[in-house]
Amino acid sequence: MSRILLVDDDADLLQLLSMRLAAAGYETVTADSAEAALKTLAVTRPQLVITDMRMQGMDGMALFEYIHKNMPALPVIMLTAHGSIPDAVAATQRGIFSYLTKPFDSAALLEQIARALTFSSARTGTAANEQWRAGIVTQSSIMEDVLLKARLVAEGNASVLIRGASGTGKELLAHAIHNASPRANKQFVAINCAAIPEQLLESELFGHTRGAFTGAVRDHKGLFQSADGGTIFLDEIGDMPLALQSKLLRVLQERQVTPLGASVAIPLDVRIISATHRDLKAKIRAGEFREDIYYRLNVVELVLPSLAERREDIPLLAMHFLSALAQKYNRNINGFSREAMEELVRAPWPGNVRQLLNVVEQSVVLSTAPLISSVLVQQTMHHEEEMLLSLEESKTRFEREYLIRILKLTEGNVSQAARLSKRNRTEFYKLLQKHQLDPASIRS
Repeated sequence: MSRILLVDDDADLLQLLSMRLAAAGYETVTADSAEAALKTLAVTRPQLVITDMRMQGMDGMALFEYIHKNMPALPVIMLTAHGSIPDAVAATQRGIFSYLTKPFDSAALLEQIARALTFSSARTGTAANEQWRAGIVTQSSIMEDVLLKARLVAEGNASVLIRGASGTGKELLAHAIHNASPRANKQFVAINCAAIPEQLLESELFGHTRGAFTGAVRDHKGLFQSADGGTIFLDEIGDMPLALQSKLLRVLQERQVTPLGASVAIPLDVRIISATHRDLKAKIRAGEFREDIYYRLNVVELVLPSLAERREDIPLLAMHFLSALAQKYNRNINGFSREAMEELVRAPWPGNVRQLLNVVEQSVVLSTAPLISSVLVQQTMHHEEEMLLSLEESKTRFEREYLIRILKLTEGNVSQAARLSKRNRTEFYKLLQKHQLDPASIRS
């Protein structure tokens, strides 16, 4: 059943509209102001909005502008008095679906609604045609907004930058964009720029010829060539070395790649989607990321919410994972106790959806009862948090311990310690400040 949001500050007209549309088989949600409509949009996903143009406070045009910017696939029908027709015509030119003058004919209204809902289904994909996003489980309005934008951008070839914390599902969204695009029957090639050693990354991306370097015993087709005609996904693009960024820029500009050791460039037809959990603008200011490549990659930006920002999805995701994992491990587990589910919903989830998956998997493996208990959930969550802390803080802890050891070895002599660590004094002092270490206290 299609859901329609009705917005009007005339209570009688709002009730009449709601009754007419309910009688025609539509589910209606009402709001008596544009401000109330914004709150409703935040928690529900209508397929159509019908709003009055002139209202107290925020008017219908301002509401349309918000919807057009944040939910571009959501059609809006405007209701207007006869004297506001020029404004309504102008609104149609700016992207509003259609307008009706008051008093309006019921048959004309229902015809416009049918057309708008057909348009909405074509733009967003009906339930029967959502295989492109099959791996993404959500009922969150925030996530649905991201998916609407992803569905729209998939139709073209614009480069996409996906931002989001680790574990939010950036590769899953990239794959969904590929699946919804005209390139869906071609290769989707993913590479994690942070996981491959710097000396191997260029060869992996661009390929090499036989004899290009020691150990290159045969020609190697790089990932860009492997993705020709399809999509390449550059995960953790913020960790790509600066020297390699300039070579990637040439590929983006010229749409061709030159393997290591080759003298002839190879033409490319590839769509580029990149992702990062880092603040790329801060890295640009620090001189660690090229501004020109940032704007080449960030033609369209999609921002994935953290799991804490979409808590309504936690029960849905937990049961989805439980069903798959119980089958994988051949365990007779039916669900979570009420207390266990409350623990999951309340948790901070610094590792996002990936951490939730790990917690559910450990709980399934360790559970001896048909329902997973809150005690088991607490234990597995505590273990996961310890793992996350050790991964995030291991470098910091090692760095601090190393500095303390070398300062003790040199009895607090900063110049000597800097030489031993192969750092200049300025850089060494910055490290000491970062870890709040005082050489004088080491000497004493």
